[in-house]
Amino acid sequence: MSERYDIAIIGSGPAGLSAALNASIRKKKFILFGSKQISNKLAKASKVNNYLGFYGKSGKEIRDEFAKHIEAMNIEIEEDKINNIYSMGGYFALMGTKNNYEASSIILATGVNFGKPFKGEEEFLGRGVGYCATCDAPLYKEKVVTIISYNKHEESEANFIASVASKVYYIPMYKEEVEVDPSIEVIKDIPVEIVGDKLVNKLILKNQEIETDGVFILRDSISPGQLVPGLKLDGNHIEVDRLMKTNIEGCFAAGDIVGTPYQYIKAAGEGNIATLSAVSYLDNQSRSDK
Repeated sequence: MSERYDIAIIGSGPAGLSAALNASIRKKKFILFGSKQISNKLAKASKVNNYLGFYGKSGKEIRDEFAKHIEAMNIEIEEDKINNIYSMGGYFALMGTKNNYEASSIILATGVNFGKPFKGEEEFLGRGVGYCATCDAPLYKEKVVTIISYNKHEESEANFIASVASKVYYIPMYKEEVEVDPSIEVIKDIPVEIVGDKLVNKLILKNQEIETDGVFILRDSISPGQLVPGLKLDGNHIEVDRLMKTNIEGCFAAGDIVGTPYQYIKAAGEGNIATLSAVSYLDNQSRSDK
């Protein structure tokens, strides 16, 4: 049986860090998923003037202060991408790229950078479209695979699947230099539509078409409806109440993912509330078990 955490926090921006900070203060057993870089979006902000106490600071300066704070609290960030979360009744099963995890409660703080789905993406999800190449690699032995990647660090997933698939096309949606295995064909073009019959068989790009058995879309984060089945949404955002509760018991959300305004200080406050609500939920569960 895998280790079960009290709280799993998905996302390492201001909402996720604030949630982790309060989980630590409340002495809960938690795990925080995200990037050790904390938040690329925050790091790229030139000036942030509406975060109390940080007047005139750049996003990078604030990011560095966040990093110092969590380091002082001995909070570590687990760099594993969570692809699916299932409510198992009483706990949650989290499927990561590297490992699987269990938690009694979850806090979703993934931001809103998951992008608009491609035409055909949702229709063929599970039928040739996926979000984790390493998870599904065995299904594509000796098959043709296409990877649409939004982040340079996903190149390792492409290299891994190249050792299994007969052919790999790699479509980078980022500006940095691409450094993948020489067997991988890099295509610099814009994906438009995923098509097929019962299963995916083709990807249409702006300037060409390629025949493929599978398409993996590696974004920085997955849209909440795909991440957690059954989650109630309000447009692209997760619907929550004032206590950051979602419609799924034990599941909370905070930050940009729950709606505007997209402000760092608002996200941090919501992360705080989400953890307090999760702690209250855990305490109630503990009492009812006795």
